[in-house]
Amino acid sequence: MTQPYKKKLIEVAIPLEAINAASAREKSIRHGHPSTLHLWWARRPLAACRAVLFAQLVDDPSSLPDQFPTPEAQEAERKRLFAIIEDLVKWENSTNEEVLERARAEIRRSCGDELPPVYDPFSGGGSIPLEAQRLGLPAYGSDLNPVAVMIGKAMIEIPPKFKDMPPIHPGIKERSFYRNAEGLAEDVKYYGEWMREKAWERIGHLYPQVDLPKEYGGGKATVIAWIWARTVPSPDPAFADVQVPIASSFLLSSKAGREAWVEPVVDRHAKTISYRIRQGGTKAELAAAKEGTKAGRGANFRCIISDTAITPDYVKAKGKAGQMGQTLIAIVAEGNRSRAYVEPKADHAELALSAKPEWSPETPLPNDPRNFWTVDYGLDTFGKLFTDRQLVALNTFSDLVHEARAQVQADARAAGMNPDETPLRDTGKGAKAYAEAVSVYLAFALNRSADRGSSICTWDSSPKMEALRNTFGRQAIPMTWDFAEGNPFSKASGNFLNNVDWVHKSVQLLVPAAAGFEAQHDAQTVQYPANTVISSDPPYYDNIGYADLSDFFFCWMKPAIRPVFGDIFGVLATPKSEELVATPYRHGGKEAAETFFLDGMGKAIANMAQQSSDQFPASIYYAFKQSEVAQEGISSTGWATFLQAVVEAGYAVVGTWPMRTEMANRMIASGTNALANSVVLVCRKKDASAEVITRAEFIRALKRELPPAIAELQAANIAPADMPQSAIGPGMGVFSRYKAVLESDDSPMSVKTALQLINRELDEYLGGIEGEFDSETRFAITWFQQNGNGKGDYGVADNLARARGISVESVKHAGIVESAAGKVRILTRDELAEDWEPESDGHLTVWECLQHLVKAHERDGISHDTAVLLKKIGSQAEAVKDLAYCLYDISANKRKDAKEATAYNALIADWAELTKAAAGIHDTSGDRQIRMGF
Repeated sequence: MTQPYKKKLIEVAIPLEAINAASAREKSIRHGHPSTLHLWWARRPLAACRAVLFAQLVDDPSSLPDQFPTPEAQEAERKRLFAIIEDLVKWENSTNEEVLERARAEIRRSCGDELPPVYDPFSGGGSIPLEAQRLGLPAYGSDLNPVAVMIGKAMIEIPPKFKDMPPIHPGIKERSFYRNAEGLAEDVKYYGEWMREKAWERIGHLYPQVDLPKEYGGGKATVIAWIWARTVPSPDPAFADVQVPIASSFLLSSKAGREAWVEPVVDRHAKTISYRIRQGGTKAELAAAKEGTKAGRGANFRCIISDTAITPDYVKAKGKAGQMGQTLIAIVAEGNRSRAYVEPKADHAELALSAKPEWSPETPLPNDPRNFWTVDYGLDTFGKLFTDRQLVALNTFSDLVHEARAQVQADARAAGMNPDETPLRDTGKGAKAYAEAVSVYLAFALNRSADRGSSICTWDSSPKMEALRNTFGRQAIPMTWDFAEGNPFSKASGNFLNNVDWVHKSVQLLVPAAAGFEAQHDAQTVQYPANTVISSDPPYYDNIGYADLSDFFFCWMKPAIRPVFGDIFGVLATPKSEELVATPYRHGGKEAAETFFLDGMGKAIANMAQQSSDQFPASIYYAFKQSEVAQEGISSTGWATFLQAVVEAGYAVVGTWPMRTEMANRMIASGTNALANSVVLVCRKKDASAEVITRAEFIRALKRELPPAIAELQAANIAPADMPQSAIGPGMGVFSRYKAVLESDDSPMSVKTALQLINRELDEYLGGIEGEFDSETRFAITWFQQNGNGKGDYGVADNLARARGISVESVKHAGIVESAAGKVRILTRDELAEDWEPESDGHLTVWECLQHLVKAHERDGISHDTAVLLKKIGSQAEAVKDLAYCLYDISANKRKDAKEATAYNALIADWAELTKAAAGIHDTSGDRQIRMGF
């Protein structure tokens, strides 16, 4: 029977290491990266999304036998496609039209010039639709969350409407051509600056300069931040009328030679506390400053006026009673080439406390102690997370978004733009729609200012920073005790112009190569366009409460953008009850939350399976919760629950590709037993005529099909750390192609059980490799598993060696172990002979070859010398690679030796490059010189 569809590249192989390296590197890219347009949690890296979409749409050479009739021809074509992906994933090529067009041409060729729409029904931060659009594909996204919908519209829907247009603001510099969204971005910057000037006229008096002390050169300086500490009444009855600071740190700068800290000065008689700035100090003084008034973990403090304990319950009671205050403890100003730390000024404190906001967000914070820590301390609405001066500033900028919208429309008409009054939400492209578009991005700058302008922000005293932190350092709102109130009119981090510039640079680099559409809709009932290709990044079980967190931004976005998208912002807060996240506090317990998630996710994925194209696989991302994985391993509850939903929805899982997107360096942490950060599931619609089989039949099918599939993954140099996740693909391919796998009692086998069986077969396969090695190597494997590099009894070693038809002396002669005083020990790599040569070794073993190669790789990486050694190992190379997989498994999973595991993992990660380098080396036998071939 012929296959009804062409296999796509992603179903066979992808250059995983290149994708992972580019994705990890992308985490350090800031200016211009689309993620800086607006904060969203757990975005997938653009490089990964771009590569996955390309591989999802391009034919695998095996599906084109007329063009590529032999395995060799197919492999050569795959390498060509891999080279395109390797160029495509580089950040510097994300706007390179030559590289992008090469990829688009391949997609058109595989799709018969009819480019299918790509849809992400959980679009969130918008990475997938954005990359579909970059590749020239009609891009669709939808999400239940209004903030996510606006991010999607700003990235894929608005820019194509105004593509290649010049800016409209007055006083434009002469320029021949504006590409993509460059003109739109320039107007965002111009009107952001206009807003800043207007705001300064209205509220600049609330942000006075400060007089610098003589040690900083004197004169006036702009304030960067005011440092406040929260206060409560002293629990000592004798000082109950004194507000005492509860500060987690008094340290302002920890830079060597330029340390600065706050010293509280207590006058018990006068019942007063004042604060002065200290420079330098002893180690003990600096250590004490770093602790503030803390007296243990959590909200445990000490009263600095009476030394009485301030307990968490006391702090909570005072907070809820409205008796938590704040006191100014330091001022940070712009100094000459460095920060200037100034003692608090009474007039500055009075001015800040005199601010009277006209409006404050009254949306209550959720009673979710896992992610929202302020509620117990009386900060129970989003408005209470801000000081009054911060609220005045944000209200002012919010009002100015509306004024800027009117100004842009007037300037657009004056510049000759179509005066059409059709609004943006009704596909307008005239002056009114353009003004609304610019105002959306200005509202994003407002939201960035909220993130940098709440009382959750703290001061980072580390030597490289000395700067204001933002609210969302993680996907939660923590409680802060000392906080930094930034100046929106300074030149330091968090100022309003900075926030405008982040947005401007992000818009400037968008590539709207096709139309984009973003809608607010739930994934369970959304209608897809015909012939849709699904690529989606759904919520991950109970990892992140997107709806609750995004209310922080929604409450500022709503008043600023409601006139533009009234249908989206016609609600009080973001939708909660329908959100597909297993949130125990919302559903009345863990089991009810899991049932809700599984049911809803099943419906959403079934909706995908029913409506999507038969000609293309779907790709679905899953991110791991590492704490759960650490406890439960590869069959963790969240992962198994998610896979169960996919299988029951009507998909067969035909591939799983692990994405290690968080690693700063693949040689660190990749050797541990931690799973990849996320996995891409490749899915096909399940055959309607799928059979029911028994557990025994399933195990037989696994034993038959999994070993060759794992061998192919090894041949593709999948890193050992990623092998357990990669092997799930072919394993689940067997499980999920059947209607059901029945247990002995006729109950259907769960995905969790299937995962455990797949993992068992992987272990057996890796263990079975041992039988193909020489006897000395097989001895060393078993001895290493039992003893590592430690000593063991000679008698045990002798029995082990005899069982393999050799003696301990034979292993010793091979240079693998030392034997003395009735003990046997495997030699470490550092103890191996420096002048070892495989050609002249009369007792060559795979063990020695691997250890010498790892030693060279640890020392030199992918160097000429390492490549020469691999070339000399020659015919043993594949056995050496197999042994590396085997020893990784033993080190990581059985001995829990992360350092040793890392060494083997790193070698395999570089195997393709090493092999390529070795192939370019020629052995000139006449003079025994090794030279590179160019």
